[in-house]
Amino acid sequence: MPEFTVSPVVESPDLIPIEAQPIHIPQNHGEDLGPISDFSPESWSYHPESIEEYYSKRFLAVLHRLISIASQSSWFFLGLWWDKLRGINPKDNRKRAIQLREILTRLGPAYIKIGQALSTRPDLIPPNYLDELTSLQDHIPSFPNEVAYRFIEEELGESPEVIYAEISSKPLAAASLGQVYKGKLKNGEKVAIKVQRPDLIRRITLDIYLMRNLASLAQQAFKFIRSDLVSITDELASRIFEEINYIQEGKNAEKFAEFYGHLPEIYVPKIYWKYTGRRVLTMEWIEGTKLTDIQKVQAKGINATHLVEVGVQCSLRQLLEHGFFHADPHPGNLLAMDNGQLAYLDFGMMSHIKPYQRYGLIEAVVHLVNRDFESLAYDYVKLDFLQPDTDLSPIIPALSQVFGNALGASVAELNFKSITDQMSAMMYEFPFRVPAYYALIIRSMVTLEGIAIGIDPNFKVLSKAYPYVAKRLLTDPSQELRTSLKNLLFQNGSFRWNRLENLLRNAKDSQDYDFDKVLEQATEFIFSERGLFIREHLIDEVIHTIDLLGRQTWFTASTIVRKQVGLAVRETPSDLSNNAQTTEHLKNILQILQDTPGFDPIHLVPIATKLLVKPEIQQMGREIVEGLMQKAVARLIRNLLLELDKPQDRKNPVSSTKKSLPAAS
Repeated sequence: MPEFTVSPVVESPDLIPIEAQPIHIPQNHGEDLGPISDFSPESWSYHPESIEEYYSKRFLAVLHRLISIASQSSWFFLGLWWDKLRGINPKDNRKRAIQLREILTRLGPAYIKIGQALSTRPDLIPPNYLDELTSLQDHIPSFPNEVAYRFIEEELGESPEVIYAEISSKPLAAASLGQVYKGKLKNGEKVAIKVQRPDLIRRITLDIYLMRNLASLAQQAFKFIRSDLVSITDELASRIFEEINYIQEGKNAEKFAEFYGHLPEIYVPKIYWKYTGRRVLTMEWIEGTKLTDIQKVQAKGINATHLVEVGVQCSLRQLLEHGFFHADPHPGNLLAMDNGQLAYLDFGMMSHIKPYQRYGLIEAVVHLVNRDFESLAYDYVKLDFLQPDTDLSPIIPALSQVFGNALGASVAELNFKSITDQMSAMMYEFPFRVPAYYALIIRSMVTLEGIAIGIDPNFKVLSKAYPYVAKRLLTDPSQELRTSLKNLLFQNGSFRWNRLENLLRNAKDSQDYDFDKVLEQATEFIFSERGLFIREHLIDEVIHTIDLLGRQTWFTASTIVRKQVGLAVRETPSDLSNNAQTTEHLKNILQILQDTPGFDPIHLVPIATKLLVKPEIQQMGREIVEGLMQKAVARLIRNLLLELDKPQDRKNPVSSTKKSLPAAS
């Protein structure tokens, strides 16, 4: 193995050109040991059967790991018990927080991941523990440079001094699965060089083996656990295996950039494929500040809360638009750039959501916000939380009680924590099970909400999400969401103007809401074969509205005339007074449209011109005129009959059909 040298340079104190002090790289130190050959090293994909077969024959290794986990964790819990005996509040004892962080670090990557997830929940974790667990995001003890340099040469086929012009003398960040150096290519571009930890496969597979078997035992022993814990463990393990394959991570980054890199406030770093392998990843260096470091972010003139909202909107697109989402958005992976953009890092842990799951989630949010708990119960069936043959009759009132309390008075009070807490309590009473894909969604969104709460304690993810959901309902041409929109706006044959008003009010706050596109898609759908149902209801609604407005106008005019000539003013008919609410909704909708960014009445002219020549519009016009004439004729006949009945009523005020009671016998 050739030797190469390093020395400091003046240009950048944290970078070193590869050319001065000799460093010997041993041939075998840090080599990945363990059963990697059993697990398809070419793809590094997750094969639980191979892991099960391998460790089922290595009882001593499994027992040693169990003893290690039990002994280290028992000291922590004994310490908590001892603190309680001495009257010390464990939440305020920083010594215990440090102890927990050190235990998780010693236990390895799987447990460090748990600590990272907890570090984003200031609403659950005391401040002392939060500070310590936050350091697990990128301040884990590093492994020797010699091992990292050897991995670089093994993966890329050339020694580091041939590939890079400069490289930092030590890792700038060390995480659960690897560590990152700052470097510079020969062409002067600054890069981040990510190198994987040694012995990673053996440590991860052993912990996965234990977790999977414990999950299986728990399901068999505790009948109240209805979630498929083994499937959830397999889902998480699959994501971790993808995360330790840096080639896959590079592909994920490029796919993420393709889907979301066009958003103006989102930035995705470039991947340098020439210098990337399974254990080494070279990507563009990003200058930025952790999103949770509020003071530094605001010192740069950046609104941290706004960037969190940007992250929420991007997450919604990931979950509900393309179904390809970042499953590990902890603070170390989200940076506020100096130009105000939000940079995503670390694309190892990604996941996918199928189309029916995406549409089901949108429908569930709509039904939740509108407190349509019967439809929400059916959503849980579609989303695989309940079996199709489940009796929903006792579940619907339970959902009403649970979410009725959790939602509060408005969408602004919605948050993931309250909903998941309430839902977890209800799952024990009914045959719910948590699908594996949903576990990662909850982890991702709860983590993001945890970051948001750290910046703004009053931040509610779902209240920020609903404008996007409203926009999707109004603009998405899919059959599923068209049906959902129809069910939302029509009830028992009546059009619910308040729901349309609510959708338009929320949708206009969505970042890329395009009213012209909404209008174009709406007219295209209404005048298609699928829109026949809506056309029929629109005709009835237009006839009803015009008729009421005409009668209301006539009644108002006649009332004014009566007042002027001194005649008695008649009482407003009940159907006309009820129409005031519809009129108010129409006024509100018109005002919302005027306040919508990009709305221009001039744009309605070409659309109206196109619509006027459509045979469907002409047919609708004829039906509306006929309907109005029928109403007018029916009202005229009814009034004439009433006038004819009046003399008879005066002569015989008691109805002829009314009979006296029979005499008592």
